[in-house]
Amino acid sequence: MKTERTLPAAADLYGDLLDVASSSRLGWRAYLAGLLLTAVASLAAAYLAEHYGAPIMLMGLLIGLAFNFANADPRLHAGLGFASKTLLRWGIVLVGFQVTFGEIASLGIRAFAAIAVMVALVTLSGTLVSKWLGRGAAFGTLAGGAVAICGASAALALSSVLGDKRASNAQLTLVLVAVSAASAVAMSFYPALAHMLHLTDRQAGFLMGASIHDVAQALGAGYSYSPEAGATATVVKLTRVALLAPALAVVALAYPDDGVSQRSRVGVPWFVLGFLGLCAVHSLITLPQPVLEAAKPGATGLLLLAVTATGIRSPMNLLLEQGWRASMPVITATLISFVLALGTALILV
Repeated sequence: MKTERTLPAAADLYGDLLDVASSSRLGWRAYLAGLLLTAVASLAAAYLAEHYGAPIMLMGLLIGLAFNFANADPRLHAGLGFASKTLLRWGIVLVGFQVTFGEIASLGIRAFAAIAVMVALVTLSGTLVSKWLGRGAAFGTLAGGAVAICGASAALALSSVLGDKRASNAQLTLVLVAVSAASAVAMSFYPALAHMLHLTDRQAGFLMGASIHDVAQALGAGYSYSPEAGATATVVKLTRVALLAPALAVVALAYPDDGVSQRSRVGVPWFVLGFLGLCAVHSLITLPQPVLEAAKPGATGLLLLAVTATGIRSPMNLLLEQGWRASMPVITATLISFVLALGTALILV
């Protein structure tokens, strides 16, 4: 049976729809307009984040939503799609330069096992709450995984694995907003709570590294407590980031072929392999400092472009229809993450 050539003609391994017929005819000029709009909006977000101390990913998302009206122009679609998908995946690869296997090993086997269990339980909590509210398991996995691992970056990576058919663009945008807001609140209050509980520097660092969603905010909260707490928060948080790769593989296994794509086995996304590869390189080889210094803003820049493009592409009418209940998986996962991290810090650290 023949189909119209304007319809999706294929899907990749994880459900991201591809218009094979049209994409094969696109030249670089087709991407230019959407990429330029994304770049300008991202620069505005970076300016606001730098001058007002706001989370840069949240600013990128909000600026993108402000430009949402531009998505009505089909000339922008190719560039916006490229930024929200391809640039995202390369950004995830570059995050691999921020963690080494040696840093993970320095925590000790018990602490590492506890972090892995926490990531699994927090992700599962989001999934269960979402199913209970009738929002679907995939949306809950997206929300819980974002809280459990590394906020907006994890949400974007998980959405690539789940695919648009399981977690819509509106749901992804809602998770990005909720998880960025929750992370900002956590960064503001967790250091004060740690002081009230009279935690040691190492316990406070573990608490903030294991429970605050965004990498920069987890580290900022840790160093606002003390230098030792900041160092501990860095190792713990980057351990959570390293767990992104196995988490994506597990999610790929948990959400198998939906009938649209045909495949004989479940593989690991190429960007996950790239992430692990750079982790291994960083662990085994002493890289020049300029390379490491360039990799961090490079990863942030690519992820910022992806977040901004996601905001521009988001269907606002569907986003507004989600309702307050759609934030409950993020809120529940955030509370469970805090309780588990605090308990582990008091018992093991």
